[in-house]
Amino acid sequence: MGRWFSQEGHVVKLDQILPAHIGFGSAPLGNMFRSVPEEEASATVDAAWEQGTRYFDTAPFYGSGLAEIRLGNALSGRPRDEYVLSTKVGRVILDEEEDPAARDLGEKGNLFAHGRPNKMVHVWTADATKRSIEDSLKRLQTDRLDIVWVHDIAQDFHGDLWLEKFEEARTGAFRVLTALRDQGVIKAWGLGVNRTEPIEITLALDEPQPDGFLLAGRYSLLDHAHALQRLLPMAEEQGVGMVVGGPYSSGILAGGTHFEYVAAPPAIVAKVARLKELTDSHGVSIKAAALHFSLAHPVAEAVIPGATRPAHTIEDHAAFNEKVPAGFWADLRDSGLVSPLAPLPDGA
Repeated sequence: MGRWFSQEGHVVKLDQILPAHIGFGSAPLGNMFRSVPEEEASATVDAAWEQGTRYFDTAPFYGSGLAEIRLGNALSGRPRDEYVLSTKVGRVILDEEEDPAARDLGEKGNLFAHGRPNKMVHVWTADATKRSIEDSLKRLQTDRLDIVWVHDIAQDFHGDLWLEKFEEARTGAFRVLTALRDQGVIKAWGLGVNRTEPIEITLALDEPQPDGFLLAGRYSLLDHAHALQRLLPMAEEQGVGMVVGGPYSSGILAGGTHFEYVAAPPAIVAKVARLKELTDSHGVSIKAAALHFSLAHPVAEAVIPGATRPAHTIEDHAAFNEKVPAGFWADLRDSGLVSPLAPLPDGA
């Protein structure tokens, strides 16, 4: 990796890097939940590009490198200076093979049971971080990354051992990524997690300082109260931006049946039904409500819904551009379906 962007040692803001408020989350391209045909994966990325998407997020974890490979193939003919690319560190992909369906993914079950069989090693040391980045560059067919997220150092994957993993990342990945940013090799780094606590701890450290974070599933219409208690006030005070992952809560807010990567429980299904009644009464799509809600917080800089069908990413952009009337937000507030602390569009 060559020196190509000078930060002069300063933390940057995500809004200086991200080209728009909507991007593309590539986790589904790693055969999340199902085996996705190659042509379908390629067509989905092409559709996202044609809709104007210029920020793409991926990770080695998604199908043991499959999402990176597919994204790299789809973007290989695009001018590199025209899009922003982020990936993650924390898993090194080996040539050795294993049964994808037999992996221990903590609370995520067999999320990528249809992914590549290449064995994944969960490690956040300095050497592993450097290797992970070099391997990602090859899979993505690019010479540089814009943002690197430290992936999944949280309770959902590691249970009571998560603080040990965090410390490994603090003394390994955090320092490597800080040096790469200060040298101008990457533009920014942060944490990409499904829990708030690792980010809270990181923001409380004297060093190193992240430039932002990717929070998946914790700032959606269905799950946001906890993030509003401590994390988001800390981030706002420090001027640290957030990329919102999982705005559809694993699909349940986009017509699917999954919540938190498993079958949605009855209470969630009932809440979604109430939300759907409200959106229908105002002639609003539930996707639009989900995206606009997630972006309404001052810390939110972008939202990255994922898709594996071209029609879905077209729907995402239509929802992003949809005008949601102020009356909907007022009724949403009055319904009690959202936290009273949650900022809403139009000041509702």
